[in-house]
Amino acid sequence: MTLLALGINHNTAAVDMREQVAFTPVQLESALAELRALPEVSEAAVLSTCNRTELYCVTHDTQGERPILDWLGRFHGLPIEDLAGCAYHYLDVEAARHLMRVAVGLDSMVLGEPQILGQLKEAYQLAREHSGLGGELERLFQHTFAIAKQVRTETGIGENPVSVAYAAVSMASHIFDDFSRSSALLIGAGETIELVARHLREAGVRNLVVANRTRERAEVLTRQFDGRAVTLDEIPEVLVHADIVISSTASPLPILGKGMVERALKRRRHRPVFMVDIAVPRDIEPEVGELGDVFLYTVDDLHEVIEENRRHRQLAAEQAESLIEQGVGSWQHERRIRSAGDLIRRYREQGEAVRAEVESQALAQLARGEDPEKVVSRLTRQLANKLMHGPTLGLREASGAERHDIIAAAEALLFDSSRSGDS
Repeated sequence: MTLLALGINHNTAAVDMREQVAFTPVQLESALAELRALPEVSEAAVLSTCNRTELYCVTHDTQGERPILDWLGRFHGLPIEDLAGCAYHYLDVEAARHLMRVAVGLDSMVLGEPQILGQLKEAYQLAREHSGLGGELERLFQHTFAIAKQVRTETGIGENPVSVAYAAVSMASHIFDDFSRSSALLIGAGETIELVARHLREAGVRNLVVANRTRERAEVLTRQFDGRAVTLDEIPEVLVHADIVISSTASPLPILGKGMVERALKRRRHRPVFMVDIAVPRDIEPEVGELGDVFLYTVDDLHEVIEENRRHRQLAAEQAESLIEQGVGSWQHERRIRSAGDLIRRYREQGEAVRAEVESQALAQLARGEDPEKVVSRLTRQLANKLMHGPTLGLREASGAERHDIIAAAEALLFDSSRSGDS
C-alpha cells in the first residue's frame, strides 16, 4: 500500500486553473465516492479550498499517481496534459510531511494562516462520514492534527493573525486613508468573510453590509459587527453605496457582472470602488477590472502583502519545520512497527503450528508407554530442528548470494541477548 498526496495549488497554477479543478460543496460528496470507488484506491480524502485542491489516497496501483490524475481530469472535463503541467504528487513519507505542512499553514499563500487547519478537519470529517477513511489515513490525520496543535502552542506561527482576508483589508488601506468614512459590501457569509468583517471593523469601517444566498446566515454574521444583512438579489441596490467590495462564496458562476457594476458606478457618479475577489471559482467577472473607476484584485494579486507577512513569520516557520520533522519521524516509526505486525503474527502462527505438531507426537508416544525421558529428549530435538530449519536454509542462500545485509540483520535478530525472554 502506498500513501499518495496529489494536488494543484497557488504555487503551481494560476487562479483560472485552480477554479477549474476546485470542488464545490455540492460536488464534494460525489467526488469522494467516485475517487474511493476507483480500483486503485482503498482510502481517500478530498481537500478543496480557494488556493488548493488536494487528494489524499491510499493506493495499491503500481502506476503511482496517473490513475488519480486521470480521474481528476475526467471529473472536471479537463485535458490530462493541462493538469499534468501544474500538478504535484508526494508518496509515503513525503506525502505525510506535505499534509503536516499544509495543516500548519507552511504551504499556504499566507504563511501560518489558521483557516487551513479547519478546512482540513472538514475534509477529514467528510471522508470519515462517507467511508473514505481506513486505518492508514485515519491515523495520519489524527497524528497531523496533534502536530498542528503542538506547533500552534509552541511557536509564534499563529500570532498577529494574517490571512488572505487580512491581506485584502491591508491592500484596501492603501487606497482609503480613513476607513471610518468608507462603506463595505461583503459577499458570502463563510469563515473568510467573517475574518474580513473582523479586520475591517478593527480598521475602522463602521458601515458593513453582508450579502448571502440565505439572509439568515448573513444575519448571524452581521450581529457580531452591527452590520446589515441582505440577500444576493439585493446586491444591485447596496452596491451603489459600497466603497469596498470583498467577495468569497462557493458559487459556480460569477455574482457580479460588468453590467451590474457599470450601472452602480453611474449612480455613484463614478466614485471609485475597491474590489477583491477571494473566491475560486471567481465571484466577480474579470471584465469588471476593465472599468475605469474600479480597482479589482484577485487572490493572486495579494502576493506582495502576503510576502511581507511571511517575513515576519519566518523564524516561527523554522521552528515549526523542526517540530514537523519530529512528527514525521514518529509517524514513520509507528508505521514501520505496524507494517511488521502481520509478519510477526504469521511467524508466531508458524511457530505455534510446529509446537502443536511436535507436542501431539510426543503425547502419542507417551500414550504408547514409551520412556518419558526419551520422549522429552526427542521432542526438544525435533522442536529445535523444525524451528531452525527455515532460517538456516535462508542464511545459506543469503551467504551464497553475498547478501551481507540479510546476514547482518539475522545476526542482530538471532543473537541480541537484550531481545531474549519468554514473551
